Amino acid sequence: MAVVAVVAAMLSGCGMLPGQQGSGGEERVTGTLEVADPTKATEAAEPTEAVKATEVPEATETVPAERERVIARREVKASGADLTVEITGLRRQGRLSTLTWTVTNNSDERWQMNSDMGDTPGGLGLTVAGVSLVDPVNGKRYAVARTAKQPKPSCLCSEYDVFTQPGEVLPLHASFAAPPPDVTKINVDLKVLGVFSDVPIS
Repeated sequence: MAVVAVVAAMLSGCGMLPGQQGSGGEERVTGTLEVADPTKATEAAEPTEAVKATEVPEATETVPAERERVIARREVKASGADLTVEITGLRRQGRLSTLTWTVTNNSDERWQMNSDMGDTPGGLGLTVAGVSLVDPVNGKRYAVARTAKQPKPSCLCSEYDVFTQPGEVLPLHASFAAPPPDVTKINVDLKVLGVFSDVPIS
């Protein structure tokens, strides 16, 4: 229950640039987009028991539901490996939005991903905590939702092994604060795997 409380608290707080205001888990930016401070989201007040009881299914049940269809696809090369990246869903549900995608290693050698999609300074290297959603129209970047901070950080996102074997399909997911209802498309920044523009939000 304590983890869920922090998730709900995160959704009411945000990492902002000085002198600017926003809502949810987003940051409002001008000029160059910057990564939000993920620790500031945990400073909000404790939610009610009713919120605690209902928000865990929202965060977890969205992951398998969007994996069968492909809404964006790209062939990329990373760390010497030939990869296929497929975004299989970006679904808004309540105060969260969940991104699902797969990475297929098409090479004859294993792919060494290291912490290329993680947030190493935040203690979340072997996770996808470094990916983000970018709303270029409103100048906001949404960071992956954190459920705890140092010294034992965690996130609402996938962990992974350093190596992905030849032919292996790696399913991944990450949850964010949901963008406003009028935002129907958004850019997805997968770091080393590139940026996917205008991904539809369902």
